[in-house]
Amino acid sequence: MLLRQPEATPKTIALDPVTLLRHASGPVKLTVFILLVASTAVWVIAILKLFQLARLQSAEQAFEREALRTGSAAELADLAGSHRASPGGRIVSWLVMRKDRIASIDRLRAIADRAIVTERQRASAFMAILGTIAAASPFVGLFGTVYGIIDAFVRIGAEKSASLPVVAPAIGEALMATAIGLAAAIPAVIFYNLIDKRIGDLEAELEASAAEWVQVIADVPVAAPPMQRPISRPPPPRSMGG
Repeated sequence: MLLRQPEATPKTIALDPVTLLRHASGPVKLTVFILLVASTAVWVIAILKLFQLARLQSAEQAFEREALRTGSAAELADLAGSHRASPGGRIVSWLVMRKDRIASIDRLRAIADRAIVTERQRASAFMAILGTIAAASPFVGLFGTVYGIIDAFVRIGAEKSASLPVVAPAIGEALMATAIGLAAAIPAVIFYNLIDKRIGDLEAELEASAAEWVQVIADVPVAAPPMQRPISRPPPPRSMGG
């Protein structure tokens, strides 16, 4: 008489995050790796950009405080030469370089606008990476989620059982991919909006100050109101009998 062999019980995997990732399938591991790299890049870029903007704003405020005490184009040009680290100093230096070849004040205003655009591009470096991570990370995590759910159905078919030890590891992998995707996307969105707001404030300050710098460099005198001379009236006619 043959004895019936007991059915092999499915292998039980601990449901802590580290163990789930260690036993995850290849695509899920690749997805998690990409998301971890993206999350690290978000924090590195955000810290670097915040330090950069703090340095630019501090240099710009120092330049504008000293620029208020200048009274001529030569003084403003000398001041800009000693503040090359500030966006305003670079804009004034560019205006001074082009002043001798351009006599029109409208052309100088256009040059100032172009220099402001250049400064915004300099301050916006790596912002596209933050925006891309913020937009793409949830979908990358969703790919890991979908693959984990597919893996769960494959395990159900292989084990002929839908018990928790069979389904839970694959579902856990899927949810881990979703969580890591959100962990990369949410800080990216917050940092992107915060940094973009500071860049916009810096650009607004430059636009407001550039109009005055153009007037000073172009040596445009302020038109004084015309003085009214007293109207001289002829003396009254003398009477014939006087």
